[in-house]
Amino acid sequence: MPFVTTADGTQIFYKDWGAGRPVVLAHGWPLNSDSWEAQQLFLAENGYRAIAHDRRGHGRSTQTWHGNEMDTYADDLAALIGHLDLSDVTLVGFSTGGGEITRYIGRHGTDRVGQAVLVSAVPPLMVRRDDNPAGVPIEVFDGIRAGSTADRSQLYRDLADGPFFGNNRSGATVSQGIRDAFWLQSMAAGHRNAYESIAAFSATDFRDDLATFDIPTLVIHGDDDQIVPFEVGGKASAALVKGAELIVYPGAPHGITDTHKQQLGNDLLAFLDTFGARR
Repeated sequence: MPFVTTADGTQIFYKDWGAGRPVVLAHGWPLNSDSWEAQQLFLAENGYRAIAHDRRGHGRSTQTWHGNEMDTYADDLAALIGHLDLSDVTLVGFSTGGGEITRYIGRHGTDRVGQAVLVSAVPPLMVRRDDNPAGVPIEVFDGIRAGSTADRSQLYRDLADGPFFGNNRSGATVSQGIRDAFWLQSMAAGHRNAYESIAAFSATDFRDDLATFDIPTLVIHGDDDQIVPFEVGGKASAALVKGAELIVYPGAPHGITDTHKQQLGNDLLAFLDTFGARR
């Protein structure tokens, strides 16, 4: 299996499919690169080199004790991009992965990056603070931490069966297979890694990072997202990135990589195909 080794010896697993201009896909919490496989296959079949990696502590990557925060996630992403010597990359981040690519741009710039896409992403800042009064109360994240400590397997079941895919909404038709895949991927994450990542995705302030974006940026978010509320996430990020394009999926939940596979694939492909015209 392909791995890149980072400066601290961590092995980051990645999947590299197709040929063409590269697209790097960063996954959500507490999943791994398998969560992107529908979009990765679709993009590879449509003329792009689609690359997806397992964040440290998740999936097949090393379960490190340290480094479970956004600066290190971003540096790991830089190691992957450098190892593969990628240029004109489109970075696509879902949920926590949206924070990872945002912090990458804030720390490493856009010399290698041509476009960015935030999908159901956690930036600019999830947690409620005095300077972020519309954010999600800290008690919500404390509850996730408590659930992770008490019975993380059941926590992941509850997320998959309920708010992550909107399966708690009337008329929802989220398959058992999709929900089981979420649980299976989540249990492959290291316990400490997944626990510490809760703070990484909820309390990291990405506002300064978003201010550095100088490339075409697409923001996609469902307006019934119960994990990263639209007003807190996609709407706020689009307002902070000059010239960002915002696509809202009416009634869509957080996990649109599964519930809206075809629509998301088509929107990603349409944006990717504008690359030359928008340079």
